[in-house]
Amino acid sequence: MPIEPPLEQSPPSVNEDGNPRFRWLYQALGFVCVGLGVLGAFLPLVPTTPFLLVALWAFSRSSRRFHHWLYTHPRYGPRLQEWERHGIVPMKVKLTSLSAMTASFLFMAFVLRVKWHVLAAAGSLMLVGAVYVFSRPSRPPG
Repeated sequence: MPIEPPLEQSPPSVNEDGNPRFRWLYQALGFVCVGLGVLGAFLPLVPTTPFLLVALWAFSRSSRRFHHWLYTHPRYGPRLQEWERHGIVPMKVKLTSLSAMTASFLFMAFVLRVKWHVLAAAGSLMLVGAVYVFSRPSRPPG
């Protein structure tokens, strides 16, 4: 049985080259997404991990310092590193996302009473998202 190496403490390379205006925009996007991700840790229907993945990507294009900070963060870093290494979405996250999509669909159908074509389009997009999330591994191989 192969032994899994510990999660990385040094993040992958960061590209800070390029137009300073775009670096500023990427950095702003990163901070907005970190804020939304932190909100998602406390609000039941707001996701955390997707926002942090976008923040990590944005920081990889704008700031070594903030990319390293997020990548090695004690609370969020391990999940981001697992995603990068193996594409892992933990089962708890899968079930939470499915529950949120189901609740949203039912809310649109029975509370908002949206038109059938809007409901069908939203349901189709949610189904695509659910299939993708559930197609990802729940734990590292081995």
